[in-house]
Amino acid sequence: MSSSLLRSAILAASRSESLRDAVTAAPVTRDVVKRFVAGTGVDDVVEVTRALREQGLLATVDRLGEDVHTAADADATVADYVELLRRLAQAGLTDSVEVSVKLSAVGQALPDGQQGSLQRARTICEVAAEAGTTVTLDMEDHTTTDATLETARELRRDFPSVAVVLQAYLRRTPEDVRAMAYAGSRIRLCKGAYKEPADVAFTDRGEIDIAYVRLMRSLIGSEATALLATHDPRLIDIATSLLTEAGRARQTYEFQMLLGIRPEEQVRLAGEGHQVRIYVPYGTDWWGYLMRRMAEKPANLALFTRSLLSRA
Repeated sequence: MSSSLLRSAILAASRSESLRDAVTAAPVTRDVVKRFVAGTGVDDVVEVTRALREQGLLATVDRLGEDVHTAADADATVADYVELLRRLAQAGLTDSVEVSVKLSAVGQALPDGQQGSLQRARTICEVAAEAGTTVTLDMEDHTTTDATLETARELRRDFPSVAVVLQAYLRRTPEDVRAMAYAGSRIRLCKGAYKEPADVAFTDRGEIDIAYVRLMRSLIGSEATALLATHDPRLIDIATSLLTEAGRARQTYEFQMLLGIRPEEQVRLAGEGHQVRIYVPYGTDWWGYLMRRMAEKPANLALFTRSLLSRA
């Protein structure tokens, strides 16, 4: 099966309620998921992020759950982030831990979506600032890109450290990098994990890699803080060379990687003096998240499958 067909199949699986219910109900699955998801509650997050810090790693925490359908659910997401940030502050972890927020989880798709999600995100930013940390706005499918970037611009008026994610596979991203990569801006560059039409996004893995390198070169050459989200050894090597050529100070960039994926590489990079931030998801709604990570890099499917078989 070609990589594009496999990716489509994995994304289709992410929308299958029957498959989700069958897999998530298995005790062996829950054991394996612990490698990739911190747990279901704030206590789990505190434990995992503290362990990461002891290894010299930073973290960004994502409360799983998106596409909420009611204002009450969006408000509940905000309340969970508020509790999370206050607990992280109490644990003395906010010097190394920030949070990532999907705007769909705070009501972007509701009737008052743009204004309502902006106000809820602002509340999270206010609590994060009080706790001594900051927020990254995750990017979702291409239909939300303009709205997410507009929200980022609004939030940055009061919270300039708010980061935003740009996706290399979208054909529009070079223009977005040029618009957003200014001094003081923080940009996470990832490949992209949603199923998009070919006129909107590259679908060939080679094309996506080429786009990532071009965008990485532009980002590293800009005045923005470059947050480079990749596990690909080739891309990490290219990034290291570009950073050295540009004379980038260590505090002006980060490598960002997912919890449970190439942990030895995470520690190695940190040991070489690079800032390395680990994306730490938590919560019960982990199925869609995990399927998208497999679609983004199908090799992750083999990793997940081997983990299941070894547990079984």
